[in-house]
Amino acid sequence: MTLIVDDLSAGYGQLVALRNVSFRVEPGEILAVIGANGAGKSTLLKTIAGQLRALTGSVTADGVDVTGLSANARARRGILMVPEGRRLFPSLTVKENLQLGTSTGRTGDWNLETVCELFPLVAERLNRRAGQMSGGEQQATAIARALVGNPDVLMLDEISLGLAPAIVVGFYDRLSEITKRGTTVILVEQDVKRALSVADQVICLLEGRTSLAGRDLDVAEIAAAYFGTGRS
Repeated sequence: MTLIVDDLSAGYGQLVALRNVSFRVEPGEILAVIGANGAGKSTLLKTIAGQLRALTGSVTADGVDVTGLSANARARRGILMVPEGRRLFPSLTVKENLQLGTSTGRTGDWNLETVCELFPLVAERLNRRAGQMSGGEQQATAIARALVGNPDVLMLDEISLGLAPAIVVGFYDRLSEITKRGTTVILVEQDVKRALSVADQVICLLEGRTSLAGRDLDVAEIAAAYFGTGRS
């Protein structure tokens, strides 16, 4: 899916947390969204997903303006998000959590069998309650739950947060298996080096605005944009 975000602004009550952000990402690409805490990264994903109302601008998916659609309607169109904190149902089993992901009604390459192949630790824990699992196991389940919805755009919010480095490496290694099927990935990540290692393009947010965007960016440019040291 080609996703176009144009002049997007959003916020919470009187607080405008995202201001006039624009970008375009193509099928099978990974867009990394980086920036310090409070930069507007999660707000951007929530607005694209339809969880927050846009104050200005638009979100277009394969030429269709979805800005006015609900989060559920966007999910049915293939725009899905793995939120920070996973937000699984702790009293349900892994399998039951995965079954909830099929509520989009979408068909495609991803189903219970294929996500278990991608994440063997999920396959081994299908009958375990989600609340009884480790953070890494829960994160794998959360990603798998989004995948069984067969997204065209998969948004991942801080998937490495609080996890052991070896677990994080495993998640990143699997991104190529997701994108090679044509899925567009938007990745919010505070680990800039890790994000750059997989991203086709990068957007850096600073105080809700785009401070830098592009491909093959220089590390010094990124550091200046991240901390705002390049501003006059």
